[in-house]
Amino acid sequence: MLSSENCQLYSSVYKWITILGNFGFPICISIYLLIRFEKKIDNLGEIISQLTEVIKEKR
Repeated sequence: MLSSENCQLYSSVYKWITILGNFGFPICISIYLLIRFEKKIDNLGEIISQLTEVIKEKR
């Protein structure tokens, strides 16, 4: 039989597992996507800089 203290501990652990299950996955996916998009945005910035240089040379 579980004591009242153990029951509260299990309840608390269950709440944390539920919170991590509900929010942990979306947070991980968001961080992953931000990292990937950051690299692509940096790459696009470099390409735009190169294009402006080409346009300046053509004038």
